[in-house]
Order: sequence, then C-alpha cells, then structure tokens
Amino acid sequence: MQNELFEAALGVAKPWYVNAVDFDTDKKTLTISIDFVVGTRFPAAGVVGEHPVHDTQIKRMRHLNFFQHECFLDVRTPRVKTPEGKVVQYEPDWFGKLAGFTLLFEALVLAMAQQMTFAAVAKLVGESWHRVHAICSRYVDIALAEADLSAVSAVAIDETSCRRGHNYLTIAADMGQRKVVFVTDGKDAKTVAAFAEYIVAHKGAPDQITSVSIDMSPAFIKGVTEHLPNARITFDKFHVVAHASAAVDQMRRLEQRTTPSLKGLRWTLLKDRDSLSNEARADLDNLILQAPTKRTARAWLYREHLREILHRKQINVASVMLKQWCANVMRSKVDPMKEVARMIKRHFEGIVAWTQTRQNNGFIEALNGLFQAAKRKARGYKRFATMRTVLFLIAGKLDFAQIKPQAL
Repeated sequence: MQNELFEAALGVAKPWYVNAVDFDTDKKTLTISIDFVVGTRFPAAGVVGEHPVHDTQIKRMRHLNFFQHECFLDVRTPRVKTPEGKVVQYEPDWFGKLAGFTLLFEALVLAMAQQMTFAAVAKLVGESWHRVHAICSRYVDIALAEADLSAVSAVAIDETSCRRGHNYLTIAADMGQRKVVFVTDGKDAKTVAAFAEYIVAHKGAPDQITSVSIDMSPAFIKGVTEHLPNARITFDKFHVVAHASAAVDQMRRLEQRTTPSLKGLRWTLLKDRDSLSNEARADLDNLILQAPTKRTARAWLYREHLREILHRKQINVASVMLKQWCANVMRSKVDPMKEVARMIKRHFEGIVAWTQTRQNNGFIEALNGLFQAAKRKARGYKRFATMRTVLFLIAGKLDFAQIKPQAL
C-alpha cells in the first residue's frame, strides 16, 4: 500500500514501480527505490525497436523535497544490448539534463532562478551554488541551441557594464518579442559581426534585419553598417535628450561660478517639470523668466524644445524643425549645447528615423537595471558565462518545453 501510494504521488508508470521506501528521521532524508519489471525491453537512440537488458546500475537522483526532508530516488537503470552487439545506456525521460537530478527538480531550480540569485536558490534546495548554476547554464544552452531567429526583423543593441573597470558586454534584443536573443563580451564593432553570425546559425540571415536601435557609439554604427546591410539605424531618442540634459548641467556648472544662485538647482533642471515639488517648480519658473540673461535657462529651453521636436510623428516636419533648432543653437552663446547640435548634425538621419520607427532601447535599459540589481544581490558575477546565463533567465523568454512538470 505504501509503495503504491508513492507510485501515485510520483507518477511512476509501468514498467517502472516503487520497490522500497526508506525514511531516515535523523538525516531528514527520504529515499525511494525504483525498479522496472523483469523482462522489460527498452529502446536505444538511433536503433529501431526495443532491446533486452544487458546489465543495470543504481543511479541516485535528487528529487523535490518531501516537506522539509530531502528526497532521493535510487533508480535501477538498465543498459541495453542492440542487435549489433553494442551496449547502450538507457535513461528514462524523467531523468534531468544534469547527472544526479530528476527533471522536475531541475524545473523547480529553473523557475526559482528566474526570480532569485543562484545562492538563494542553492540555500533553499540544499545544493551548492555550482550545481544550481550548472543546471541553469545547461538548460539555457539547450534552449539557445534550438532558438529560431528567422522572424526577427527589428532589434535593439546596447552595452552594459559587467565588471569593475571598463568591462562591458553587448546585448541584442528582439523588439517584436521584447526578449534578449544574443549576449556577447565587449562593445566594439566585432560584437555586431558576432550577432550577424549568430543569426545565420539560428535559421536567419543578416539581411532580414530591417531596423536597429542603437546609441551613437561609432563602433555600433560601423558594425551595423558593415554586417546588417538592410538595417535602418534609429538613434534612441532618449540618448539624444540625455546628451542635451548633460549640456544643461554643464552650462549650469560654468555659469554658477559667476551666479551663485544656480547652486543647488542641478536636479531641478534635470528632472521633468511635472515631477518637481511645488517649491522646485517655482524655482525653475523663476529661472526661466531670466532666459534673456541666464544661459542656463536658455539651455533648459533648448532641451525642452528638442524633446518636443523628437515627439513629432511626421518625419518631414521633424527634419525641418530639427535643422532650425541646430541653426538657432549654433548662433547662441550656450556653448555646451552647441556640441549637442554638432552631434545631431553628424547623426541626423538616424535621429529623425525615430519619428517613423518609434524604436528605442528602453527595454534594454530596463533590463540593464534588473541585471545590475541581480549583480548587487549576488555580490557580483565574475564570469561572462554566468552573466550570460543570468541575462537569458531574466529576459530571454526561453522555451524550456523539454521540461515536463507532469513527469517524475
């Protein structure tokens, strides 16, 4: 009766059955022995039919906890002999992809690792950090090997810091599916070349990419131009405005040397007006009234006008207005904003493309925040392979279809 109860709970089906159950209260472990019916024949990969058992060995598999007790399955696993005389190991489909775990245990680890650090998961399941990491890496690699990128046409490419110093990795995201599809080390033009090769290896072609959103990195521009020939480049609107905000702050720093009243206004000038407190909004309005004499105020107005232009949806209107904006800035005495105007002129086509594509790197920027938070919780990730695994778990939307929750 006890064995039949555990068979029902585990979902064990013929020819498998529960042979014995050992509950150790001192060690807080539950060990379930699983055997198969004598005379059963099993298939072998690549060989037609089912074949007799040659010999067996006991394999211990970690399974889901039984309440607070660790649960192990001791499975008598057969080796079968094919007609050609070759002896082949047979493994039930509920064995995990990593030696020593059931499929359902690995599914639990994967589900938790998408929300928690490896260390936290390891503590909960009673396994080492390295074993948890190995399970996650194994399934990420399996899912990526089967990835189909034939339908990807619009991507966003950006870099994120991965270690202290100037260490970066490059992320490519499918903007249609809002998911990460490629991660590689570095942030130069070679990363885009590697992405183009990756597309080919996953049922796609570089010329199917028709739209790419990037920042104004010369390396990314070169990489996209050379390796994604049909891609229309869109420079993220928010990167452009960020440059203008930096110019506003630089102008404030310069002018406050002679105008002490500008001290303490940094965040008032950088934040959106609608998000300011009543007091800060009053300070900002007072400064704007002094635009004829305060270059910082004019810099703020230039930035807001630029934001308004980039909000337009008609590319012809936006082009005319942006050219006029650049001309006005270049005639002004707001020197830091002149650098922004020069930058816009150099990347004009990609910037106005935003009005039509409306494509930006917001998804990757948000992902970057999640990744950096995960790094802090984990007290840093040192290896690229680990960081790659974490990024795909967080935002890869990987298909783990080979994990069958209904299986043992």
